This record gives sequence, structure tokens and C-alpha cells, in this order.
Amino acid sequence: MSMLELHEVSKTYGDGAAEVRALDGVSLSVGEGSMVAVMGPSGSGKSTLLTIAGTLEQPTSGQVTVGGQELRGMSRNDKARLRRRTIGYVFQDFNLLPGLTAAENVALPLELDGLRAGRARAAGLRALEQMGLANRASAYPDQLSGGERQRVAIARAIVGERRLLLADEPSGALDSANAEAVLHLMRDACKDGGMAAVVVTHDAQLATWADRTVFLRDGHMTDQRVAESGTGVRPRYGPGSDASSASGEAPAGGEAAVLSTAPSGSDAGENR
Repeated sequence: MSMLELHEVSKTYGDGAAEVRALDGVSLSVGEGSMVAVMGPSGSGKSTLLTIAGTLEQPTSGQVTVGGQELRGMSRNDKARLRRRTIGYVFQDFNLLPGLTAAENVALPLELDGLRAGRARAAGLRALEQMGLANRASAYPDQLSGGERQRVAIARAIVGERRLLLADEPSGALDSANAEAVLHLMRDACKDGGMAAVVVTHDAQLATWADRTVFLRDGHMTDQRVAESGTGVRPRYGPGSDASSASGEAPAGGEAAVLSTAPSGSDAGENR
């Protein structure tokens, strides 16, 4: 089943001479159990894609579906409920609340959704155990290393019955060893838990953990590379592709996502 569907999605900011086209006719499908990496230069539309996929912004045109629910026409309350129950976010700067312990940070989204505190804490502890942090549940964020804080953030993103994981540069503040460990944990959450994930990254080596890597430039999808079992990453080049953007061995993966590319055309804008 496809957890995320974007069909001919465009996003424009401003009018007239000040118009900025952040996304232009982007189509993307991400299935359960798969992880898709999104790469591209600054201003290519990567973060705009994530905010639209996460219901935080409306596209100017096109269709977005999350877990079989089309977002167009959905009320603000329904979108907020979808975010709480279905979508998990991982940020570069962790976004943990400093006055809460690791367990309390992870359990908080469930409590906000009405789950009793005891059940929310039990679910939070299970998520921390998945991340190898059971012994750090009572620690506050400033008592944790950078790698530990990001693992707490991942636990918070996958706790409960969330099905879609959206990560914006999740390894950007980490050293190479911790960055690879974080991507490994996110991939395990997809493969073992059946989640779908979209991960924005500038690191081509880390992107090889994904089942598929797609490339954005000026708001257009320009290239895609699919991980195949035992063969590494196979390039599939499109117009304007960044043939030198990725390298390294990829872990085994299947046909995790289906990508359509729209013809490039208009002036594209900066990422927002």
C-alpha cells in the first residue's frame, strides 16, 4: 500500500515578478516499508516537499494523499489529528523539550492525543527500547549526547501507530558514525515496522541507505536511483540529472517507491 502520494504537486509563493515556484509538477509515491531519500542543492524544494507531505502547507495545485486520505478539503482539525496519529517528524536540531525526560518527550504526542499517561509512558519506553535507549529514559536532553538526542527524536516520531516518517536533515548535526547509526535505525523502522519514510539529506553516502534516492533541482524531479539487492545503486538519469551527486554501496532494497517526473520548464524558486 502507498502511504504517501503526491500527484503533479506545485507550490508557488508570491505574485508577478516576485513569484517563486518552489515545486513544479512533482509526483511521488512511497509505499509501506520503504525509505526514500531526497537530495538536491539549497533552494531546490526539498523542505517544501516535506512540509506539504506533512500537511503543514497546502500545495498551490496538485493532489496529496496520506494513508489513503486526500488532504484537499480536509479541515485544520482533521489535519492536526492526522499529524498526531499518522505522521512522525525528525528534525536536524532534535526539537526536544528541555524540561522533559527522554521518556516524557517520546510519550508527549500520545498524551496530547488523549491517551492516558501510564499507557503513553509504556509506549514511549517501548519506542526508546527499540532505539537502544531504555537505560536513558529518565535523562533530560542536556544530559544526552547528540546521537542519543536524535535517537530520542526518532523514538518520538515512530511511537504509537504512526505510518509515515518525515525527516529533514536528521544527521546534519551528528558526526559520521552517529549519522550512519541514525539512518540505520530509521531504515529498520521502515523494514521492521512497515512505516514509510521520506528523508531529506545532503549526504550522498547516507542516502544509499534508502531504497530509492530522488533528486530535486529548481522544483523539478530530475533523477532517481534505485537500490537493488547485491548491485548497489543503479542510476536512472533524466534531463538535468546530477550524475555525480551520489556514490557508495546501497543496502538491499526493493521497488519501494514509484516516481514520475514532470517536464522542466518555468523559473523555479528557492526552497522555503
